[in-house]
Amino acid sequence: MDRSIPQAKDKWWRKQPKLSDAQSLKLDLYFWLQALTISLISLILIFTLVGRIIRVDGVSMLPTLHHQDLLLIQGLGYEPQQGDIVVLTKAFRIFNSPIVKRVIAVGGQTVEIDYESHTVFVDGQPLDEPYINPEEVMTQPSYENLTSVTVPEGSIFVMGDNRNHSSDSRDVELGVVDNRYVLGKAVIILFPFEDFGMIEGH
Repeated sequence: MDRSIPQAKDKWWRKQPKLSDAQSLKLDLYFWLQALTISLISLILIFTLVGRIIRVDGVSMLPTLHHQDLLLIQGLGYEPQQGDIVVLTKAFRIFNSPIVKRVIAVGGQTVEIDYESHTVFVDGQPLDEPYINPEEVMTQPSYENLTSVTVPEGSIFVMGDNRNHSSDSRDVELGVVDNRYVLGKAVIILFPFEDFGMIEGH
C-alpha cells in the first residue's frame, strides 16, 4: 500500500509555524471576548424573558429587605404563593412605582388581623412570622384598614414585614390585589454585595 499521502500530511502538519506569544495572546483574547459576549447576550435574554431587576424603595420590608436593595425578579410563568415576596405595579395613594410586599394569603383564604394580640390569622390559624421585626409589635395603622377579608380567586393579600411602617392590603386604598398586578417574585438580592443571595419564602 502506498503510504506517501499520509506521510505527506504528517510533514505538512510538522511544517505549520508555531504561534508567537503575541499571536497566542490575541487568540486567547478573542476566545475570551467571544465567551463574554455570549454570556452577556444570555443574561440579557434571561432578564428580558424570565425576570428583571427592581430596586427596593422604602423601609416597609425591614428587616428582610432594606431601602435601595437591588433585587432580581422572576416573572415568567410565576403564580403567587403564600409567603413569597412579590413586586406589585398597582398604584395607590402616593405610590406610582413598583412596590415590594409579602404574600400573606392567596385566593380563597381568609385573613383576620387582631391588633390586640398583634397577630395575623389565615383560615383561622395564627401565622408563624419569623421575618417580622421582633422588637416591634403590630399596632393598628392610622389609615382606614381591613381587619377581616376573604381573598377572591385570582387575587392576593399582601403586607410589609415592617408592619408599623407599611401601607399594604390593610389599606382600603389598596386592598386585595389582582394577580395581574404582580410583576413577579423577588428571588435574589443582587446588591449590596454583602447581602447577595437567595431570598427565602416562609
